[in-house]
Amino acid sequence: MSEPIPCAEGVTYPSELQRRLHAALEAKGPDYRPRTRHRDAAGRPRYTNRLILEDSPYLLQHAHNPVDWYPWGREAFEKARREDKPVFLSIGYATCHWCHVMEAESFEDPEIAAILNRDFVPVKVDREQRPDVDAACMTAVQLLTGHGGWPLSAFLTPDGKLFFGATYFPPAQFRQLLRQVAGAWKHRRREIEAQAAGVADAVARLNASEVGEAIDATLADRAVADIVARFDPEYGGFGAAPKFPNEPWLSLLVDDLWRRYDPTVLKVLTVTLERMARGGIYDQIGGGFHRYSVDAAWQVPHFEKMLYNQAQLGRIYAHAAVLTGDAFFERIARQTFDYVLREMTAPGGGFYSATDADSEGEEGRFFLWTPAEIRAALSAEDARLAIEAFGVTEQGNFEGRNVLHLARPLPALARLAGMDEAALVARLDHIRRRLYEIRARRVAPLRDDKIVTAWNGMMIAALAEAGRLLHEPKYLRAARRAAEWLWRHHRRGDRLLRSSLAGRASGEGLQEDYAFLAEGLLALYDATADSVWLARAQALTATMMAEFWDDREGGFFMNRGGDEPLMVRPKDLYDGAQPAGNAAAARVLARLFRRAPQPEYEARLRRLAASVAGAARRSPAGFAWLLLALREFEQGETGPVQWVARGHVRVGSLLRGHDGVLWLRLTPGWHINGPGAGGERVPTELTLAEPARGWRLSGIDWPEPLTVKIFDTKSSRYLGRVEIRFHAEPGLGPLPLRLRLQACDERRCLAPETVGVQVADEDRICQ
Repeated sequence: MSEPIPCAEGVTYPSELQRRLHAALEAKGPDYRPRTRHRDAAGRPRYTNRLILEDSPYLLQHAHNPVDWYPWGREAFEKARREDKPVFLSIGYATCHWCHVMEAESFEDPEIAAILNRDFVPVKVDREQRPDVDAACMTAVQLLTGHGGWPLSAFLTPDGKLFFGATYFPPAQFRQLLRQVAGAWKHRRREIEAQAAGVADAVARLNASEVGEAIDATLADRAVADIVARFDPEYGGFGAAPKFPNEPWLSLLVDDLWRRYDPTVLKVLTVTLERMARGGIYDQIGGGFHRYSVDAAWQVPHFEKMLYNQAQLGRIYAHAAVLTGDAFFERIARQTFDYVLREMTAPGGGFYSATDADSEGEEGRFFLWTPAEIRAALSAEDARLAIEAFGVTEQGNFEGRNVLHLARPLPALARLAGMDEAALVARLDHIRRRLYEIRARRVAPLRDDKIVTAWNGMMIAALAEAGRLLHEPKYLRAARRAAEWLWRHHRRGDRLLRSSLAGRASGEGLQEDYAFLAEGLLALYDATADSVWLARAQALTATMMAEFWDDREGGFFMNRGGDEPLMVRPKDLYDGAQPAGNAAAARVLARLFRRAPQPEYEARLRRLAASVAGAARRSPAGFAWLLLALREFEQGETGPVQWVARGHVRVGSLLRGHDGVLWLRLTPGWHINGPGAGGERVPTELTLAEPARGWRLSGIDWPEPLTVKIFDTKSSRYLGRVEIRFHAEPGLGPLPLRLRLQACDERRCLAPETVGVQVADEDRICQ
């Protein structure tokens, strides 16, 4: 081994750790030039700490700080106990702007590093790898300060109890704080320990379930009303700036519109989706959505792009396209998914996590334009149209430059340009392609190449549904490819791993990983009818129930538990930027019960719902995804594909203009009765569910059933694949049908069932 690698001033690593550091640096090659201002004469990083051994881009960003960082784990807390020091915990993620700022200002500062190394045990956590650690500590900091955010800066006792914390600190203030905390640790220990115990107790109380009387799907109506009441009629979305898409709310509105035609809900959804897609929160050149908007009008975003936003919003826009027949929504859905396939997909098929807000040291620089840059990139005629269409001005809308946004709705732009809307769309697509080529020559933001299991599960579900709804085979192929890759590389035995980087998977899977991946596999099962996806979803759910279930109060913990120094074993109960982990599990249980029913699925779902009943009654909108799951369980799922008869009958449907078809695929050995069945046999019936929408069924073409003689009685049956053709006079929204049937095998008949099927007009979708 060559000379020891300096890790920090006054800190020497043991020889075995030095060997591992050397191996890690050698593996990166001679051209390795990480971001750090501390370099030797050859330009190589002067300091290297333990984080170089981790599989997180965020932790690797700090691997050359002069801070003696530890990753989260027993080693750090054992050192804190042994040396009687507090733990300084810093939590962030790779694409976090203020995390970059604090690293450059404070963690690269030798004086601050010396204080951290002398008086504390510094620990770094990637919140995307350990959302459970982040959840527990964020709750504590919010209790202490009234707000939270990243980077999260916290001080913990050696047994993991947080006694003080906040978010970003400027370097002078941070330096002073470190000295104050170190002094208090030495001279006011009892006061600190008392505060830590109080904070831990408060966090535990907040984390406890509010078990109450059972809630049911009717609470979803209250949630919808609450969401609608918060609608911003001017700009769409909910509340004031900063404005987040709030995808779980939008998903519940989508579900509501599948079930019933409500003009108010339709307006809230379509205005919100239209304004977001026209705004700067949407990347008008490359496709895909930034994380949130700093203003109420969606014009100026926080420029990160997260995989979970693309998955949820792509899925929502695909559903909106089917529900409304709006070609604009379909284009946004396709552009979002195409962006993911083009720029966020790993060679093996998994999906990367995020892209940064910063490039060349400036927030948003990659995405911004001046009028001069537009004119230099395009012909004079195209430049005039682009400047008008995208609201480009000399003064700009962000630090003297322009975040592109569609300044007017497409019909209004077409009138101004003197062309029809189709011609305008084609022209804008040409302009986008040219500006994309020019933009690609800029220094791109950092891409977080970490592949997170849960977020990949969300994208698999979105692509599988979009492939089916938009009749796009490439989306279904991408979903299948990613699912196969994850199944091979993110499992160890029957357990999932949390994430991977450069093909190396690590970290125990969390509850949300099992839930979201299981939902993705069920979406593939719906799209392909391949039973392998159902079996895998069942296997993941069995492990999730065995490893994460709370036997005492019901519901699921975020992590598997164990001897980690975490002050509480947290649960993910409330929806945030993505559905809560417990809500995702609820939807998986509800969907599994319809496809392969087991009594345990229903029992766990009902206990889970009861475990949050008090909080859900108090704030139903905070549980939108859970209430959506309860709706699917109690009132049936929505859309053109359904599973009935305990998963033995798959119902699909299609409508083109006035002509539609409903097809049923029956498991071998099962049958349903023909429409003319008599006696005790329940005939199969197809009727219109909601005449109020204006739809009319003008004729049903039943196929000829098979006539079978049983005990001297003739019986008409359908077996295998059945196609029922019908004619319809158009109304509002999807065509709502009601199918009643009774499924039997050779030994028994199930109870008669009625299922709702909502059939969208394919001619209205793919315009």
